[in-house]
Amino acid sequence: MSCLALSLQPANGSDILLQTREWFPPARALVALSAFRQTRFAFASGKHQSAEDGDSALGDDPLAASSGQVIVGVESRYRVVYRLVNGIYVLGITTVDQDNCVNNVFECIGIVNQAVSVIVAACRGVDVTPEKLNRKYQEIYMALDIVLRGVSNIRLAGMLSSMHGEGIAKMVHSAIDTENKIRGAESWSNVEIHSVEHQVNVEAFSDARFELPAETLAAGDEVAATLAPAGQSAVTEQDQQQEKEEDATAVKDPFAASEMINKPEALVDGFKKNRDPSATDLTVALAGLDVTPLPPAEATKPTHINVEGFEGDYGGIEFSTEEASLREAFEGVHGAGAFGGGLDASEFVGTTKVARPQGLGGLELLQTGQSDAATVTASGAGTPLENLLVQKTEMKGPEMYISEVISAEFRESLLARVGVMGVVYLKTLPPKTSGDKETEFSFRIDGTGGIKRFVMQSSRVSSLGNGMFHVRTTSSDKPIPILKYSLLPHLSPLPLRVRLIKRHSGTLLSVMIQYVSNPDLPAPLNDVTFVLKLPVDPTLLKVSPKAVLNRSERELRWHIPEIPQRGSPGRLRVRMPVDSSEEDAGEEIEVVGYVKFSVQGTRSLSGVSLLPASEGKTDFYAVNHRYESGVYMCN
Repeated sequence: MSCLALSLQPANGSDILLQTREWFPPARALVALSAFRQTRFAFASGKHQSAEDGDSALGDDPLAASSGQVIVGVESRYRVVYRLVNGIYVLGITTVDQDNCVNNVFECIGIVNQAVSVIVAACRGVDVTPEKLNRKYQEIYMALDIVLRGVSNIRLAGMLSSMHGEGIAKMVHSAIDTENKIRGAESWSNVEIHSVEHQVNVEAFSDARFELPAETLAAGDEVAATLAPAGQSAVTEQDQQQEKEEDATAVKDPFAASEMINKPEALVDGFKKNRDPSATDLTVALAGLDVTPLPPAEATKPTHINVEGFEGDYGGIEFSTEEASLREAFEGVHGAGAFGGGLDASEFVGTTKVARPQGLGGLELLQTGQSDAATVTASGAGTPLENLLVQKTEMKGPEMYISEVISAEFRESLLARVGVMGVVYLKTLPPKTSGDKETEFSFRIDGTGGIKRFVMQSSRVSSLGNGMFHVRTTSSDKPIPILKYSLLPHLSPLPLRVRLIKRHSGTLLSVMIQYVSNPDLPAPLNDVTFVLKLPVDPTLLKVSPKAVLNRSERELRWHIPEIPQRGSPGRLRVRMPVDSSEEDAGEEIEVVGYVKFSVQGTRSLSGVSLLPASEGKTDFYAVNHRYESGVYMCN
């Protein structure tokens, strides 16, 4: 077994510190420390005459040496490894295990040496005194607790360097980062981004499909046919065989004149007779040229629209054999001129001219409410343009607000689970405005009866007790999260209660979503979006009220402008046919609905409020709080 306990015992006086493992009772460690003190006093007075384990070979006062080990106790015997540092004994207590004695002793000696390094670093030298140890008692306590459970040399060096700097938090929570920094390795948070990006790229390329159009494939076949020597040789061999058969059938006159003199001279070499009887001269002439095909006959028919208010034929483009010029074709649109006529403003206004007021051309109306044109002209003539612009409000001081996210799951009409997470944000004055000046003030939080867990950023916020907190931080351009909390499920308020009902009869699927607002909300919900995940891509769909269908995502969206607080429950209904193949599969069709909303107001959803530390003093400004939906679903 390794080291069971660590202790700091002065040469004269009571014990300063005792650290034990979980399974080792502190009472037994105190017995071993008392026995060690009695053994020291016995050796110092010369009354101890035991020669066990070679202790007599150390001299008259063996425990006065700088280090060593001794076995103490009568019934419960323990081995104590000690080192003396300027009147302070650093003790390591372990069992007397004869079978594994060497490993036990040397492991305990290593832990005692690391403990000596801790107290020397805490006292800034070998001048170790009880007063210096008491000043750094917390750091020494946590460091020895880590050393007792085993620590590497890399982390021990990081702990010793942070003992007088960043303190206990850096010492306790920087195990992985310290070793990675010293070894030069990267943390998982830095590598994870690249791994996720790599995985996304792999999935994107694995799902990509590249298809060539038919025209490109046909052109490639033609080029391959011209380049293939085997095809050319086969064609030429067939031509030669046919010519030989024609020559064999004809009777040759050896003294007849050559027929070449009767043939007209070819103007261009390379024209061959086309052996395809179905090909006409027009198709041969147009071969290899891009010819735009005419649209089908249905495209020339007028378009009929049967929408209320827009009924009638809206015409198409007629293709005829008559040669009509551009002027005749567009005479009804442009009139006589190519770019003029057709839209004459004199047809819609009278002959009287409207008097134009002198000034900024209408901007002077922003500054006056008088209807007199002369007064408007007089007031707007000398107004500078800078005064007409809306000035942006500047920050008077630090601002704080609460952002909460609520997630809920409803199964039909029952609430299965709910959770609310809140974050308190601090907006400081920009660094350009405040310079290097730190933001420091105190505040208190009210309405925390339903909070389950509370976490604060200790480097910026400290708790003063009774719901009071003190903030001290540097200026930042972005909001700083300083506090996080979560609510108890049974005390979490629900802004919206949702119920989903599904009916599947035959090949017809009917779904209805009912919703009702919480009457205790500070303000009604505005701009709420309901999203229904459809099981299949619908061919026919009937919805009430109107909704937006996204076929690629199989989603149906309703946008509700406002849900009253004490109104009647709202209903969203949809009906669609389902393919019979899915019905034969025997699996139940699953339909899931999601709700999305975001609200901003003077009160938070949970009732938590931010108040100044003392009444009448404005250390910060509480701006509008906000809450939004997380995973708000019903199935």
